[in-house]
Amino acid sequence: MTSITLRIPVDVVESMKNIAPKRGFAGYQSLLKAYLSEGLRADEQQFAFSAQARLLESLRKHGVAQSVIDEATRDLEVT
Repeated sequence: MTSITLRIPVDVVESMKNIAPKRGFAGYQSLLKAYLSEGLRADEQQFAFSAQARLLESLRKHGVAQSVIDEATRDLEVT
């Protein structure tokens, strides 16, 4: 873990303080960390999927058989 300082509008902090217990968090800082993690993981997944889609399209363009691409895709889903 590392410490950082953020300047957040007062109304946002107040909203997080109200929402935190409703989402099962002890305080707004835990909720903020969860929001950051959720957003980051969603972006990582989106960009990873985008890179995977570009790779698959490139393999098709280079003549890799669709059956091979399908098998490789299934392998990725298993791991």
